[in-house]
Amino acid sequence: MDKTGTLTTGKMTVHEVIPMPGTPDTHALLLAGALEDPSEHPIGQAIAREAAARLGPLPAVTDFAALPGAGVQGTVDGRLITVGSRHLLTQLAIAIPEHLRDAVSAAESAGRTAVLVAWDEQAQAGVVLADGLKPQAAPAVAGLRDLGFRPALLTGDNERAAMQVAGQLGIPAEDVFAGVPPEGKVAVLQQLRADGKRVAFAGDGVNDAAALAHADLGVAIGAAADAAIGAADLTLVSGDPSDLATALQLARATLRAIRANLAWASGYNVIAIPLAALGYLNPLFAGVAMSASSLIVVGNSLRLLRYQPATASRRPVMAATAQPIPIADRTVALAEDNQ
Repeated sequence: MDKTGTLTTGKMTVHEVIPMPGTPDTHALLLAGALEDPSEHPIGQAIAREAAARLGPLPAVTDFAALPGAGVQGTVDGRLITVGSRHLLTQLAIAIPEHLRDAVSAAESAGRTAVLVAWDEQAQAGVVLADGLKPQAAPAVAGLRDLGFRPALLTGDNERAAMQVAGQLGIPAEDVFAGVPPEGKVAVLQQLRADGKRVAFAGDGVNDAAALAHADLGVAIGAAADAAIGAADLTLVSGDPSDLATALQLARATLRAIRANLAWASGYNVIAIPLAALGYLNPLFAGVAMSASSLIVVGNSLRLLRYQPATASRRPVMAATAQPIPIADRTVALAEDNQ
């Protein structure tokens, strides 16, 4: 599972702006907010929202470029501005003063997310953001574990923040993959599959689209980006991560119904038709049996309309809103073809 927006609220807020001596924090926030204004990432949206609320209208940005899983770049007021992780700034050979390195490390130790704002080939400020877990995140992880799945966290966020979230959810350290760029998420999934595992991935952002497409089962959560929805096999309209366990239980129930229908229909074809052809069964009874077979198959399938998740009693949030879960069109078509 991805972290931001999937297990956390995705509504990040700016906790603190840490400027270099001589750089006003408002100036750094204004430039960062203007650059992040076109961004779709929760971090960028939070910075732009905070800058607009505190400082009013934001300057225009030109030459905007999103660097998936790393940050953004663009020109604001004639200056090339970069907002992103320490890793991105290091890749771009942008100097990071010790003061900001220490500030970022302290923020990450507290389980927060920190990005750096750079111009003139040097990081000039750090922006510390905070995000909270969804109330249903812990029950969702527990529900998946109850079903026999092995929950894991796969995120582009820093390791300390990821470990803190994993600790709250009961996910062991060996199942936490942190600081992973979008292409790295695909590599992790491919490695798990090479080890003989079947992998489902749940995410909501543009950065998750590649992983959703490469997983055995890609699940887009809540108000996911269009790219994520397009790449996923299954889309949960609700932002409740515990619906993931419900969807997987429903998939199992559907598969059981498909198998039962195939067994009944095959039994009729294998037994009744040869008996009728050989004269051991009155064709009238064979016709009645054929109609009965069709009715039984339809009736068995309609039982899914009354489906209730087995874990509903342990998860009151799901029991209160037991509604059908819309899924991707091609998944529906596959189920109909199998029936």
